Amino acid sequence: MAEPVPNFSNSVKLKYVKLGYQYLVNNFLTFLIVPIMAALIIQVLKLGPEEILSIWNSLHFDLLQILCSSFLIIFIATVYFMSKPRSIYLVDYSCYKAPVTCRVPFSTFMEHSRLILKDNPKSVEFQMRILERSGLGEETCLPPAIHYIPPTPTMETARNEAEVVIFSAIDDLMQKTGLKPKDIDILIVNCSLFSPTPSLSAMVVNKYKLRSNIKSYNLSGMGCSAGLISIDLARDLLQVVPNSCALVVSTEIITPNYYQGSERAMLLPNCLFRMGGAAVLLSNKRKDSRRAKYRLMHVVRTHKGADDKAFKCVFQQEDPQGKVGINLSKDLMVIAGEALKSNITTIGPLVLPASEQLLFLFTLIGRKIFNPKWKAYIPDFKQAFEHFCIHAGGRAVIDELQKNLQLSAEHVEASRMTLHKFGNTSSSSLWYEMSYIEAKGRMKKGDRIWQIAFGSGFKCNSAVWKCNRTIKTPTDGPWDDCIDRYPVFIPEIVKL
Repeated sequence: MAEPVPNFSNSVKLKYVKLGYQYLVNNFLTFLIVPIMAALIIQVLKLGPEEILSIWNSLHFDLLQILCSSFLIIFIATVYFMSKPRSIYLVDYSCYKAPVTCRVPFSTFMEHSRLILKDNPKSVEFQMRILERSGLGEETCLPPAIHYIPPTPTMETARNEAEVVIFSAIDDLMQKTGLKPKDIDILIVNCSLFSPTPSLSAMVVNKYKLRSNIKSYNLSGMGCSAGLISIDLARDLLQVVPNSCALVVSTEIITPNYYQGSERAMLLPNCLFRMGGAAVLLSNKRKDSRRAKYRLMHVVRTHKGADDKAFKCVFQQEDPQGKVGINLSKDLMVIAGEALKSNITTIGPLVLPASEQLLFLFTLIGRKIFNPKWKAYIPDFKQAFEHFCIHAGGRAVIDELQKNLQLSAEHVEASRMTLHKFGNTSSSSLWYEMSYIEAKGRMKKGDRIWQIAFGSGFKCNSAVWKCNRTIKTPTDGPWDDCIDRYPVFIPEIVKL
């Protein structure tokens, strides 16, 4: 017997009711003001010329009152414009693209693991299971020092990786924007695990012979969300330093941090982290407003470090054999969920339309007063953003955010494809995702982008950008030779 055709009429009606509600609430002021203005215009039109002239003549203007009123208006306008935050523009950015000689296919990675961990087959098997379910592809890259057997993580090879990644990204950015070293007023470099002396920011100053009065900063130990912390720092500096440009460099140096022990919780980063980096040019100059790609709207930072579990869920330590690595806790996803919840609570009122905020408020009041068992209303952030750049920290991270934020496959496509093509490039992954959306020709003027990143500590940081102009499909960049074959199907398990 054939199954009855499901009745979709109720769901369709509900959909239109919700759309009507959103349209009504979000345009409430328009619906209120337009009838009032129309009524006033009709009343004025009913009056004859003589009545209008009579009303005008009945108004008595005193010169002193006019001067005082004019001064007050000018004073209020001056205070408003002086207190208004400066607009921060993202002129352009560049992502490092590793050479094919650095690629690490699954077969190469597993062969190296078997040779390095030949006395511990269980650890090799564990890495294989992780890699099969990781969501990574065959074209991710590791630095040359890791290709040796055994790896040679010396200070020299780590510096070489830093120089190649950072200088390549900056050179490409300078070529794209016409930026000259003397034009850089602020320099911020973030790299979590490699912090040499002199610093990486000093290395950039030396390479490009930057000005002696440059404001330079080097951020370390702040995890995968450090890229947005750098953006926040640049924003604050650009608010107080007028007519300036800020160069932000985000990367993670893999060479000295490749774990060579056998602890499972510390082997996990080996399977996920890959080399990468990005250079971003920010400006508060009015002349850059036309050519800039994006305008920074909001940055929201959430820190859960006061909680011991959150503080230690991503922790650099030594194993029993004295080998240093990063320990990823089993509670990581739970802690990330709590941090995201706190971040959403802060960013929601800044970006969500009134319709979503009212629904959230009514549900919250209902749970507090009437029934605590009512299901919590999750705001529809698709009403606030056209694009989502979720930190490509791993398949589980993307899956969890897609589920919690009720996003479609297309909304998380940039994150999944970045993880597949480049792996977890730490703080720079958000820029590879932004580049993917541009390479697909999807970035239009007025589009809003939400970047979400997680990092050790534990932190959840968000940045909101607004597209300044419709962006033409770039002919260069990290996706230039492969964008036509993306998106690709990523199976749940890739049998090795």
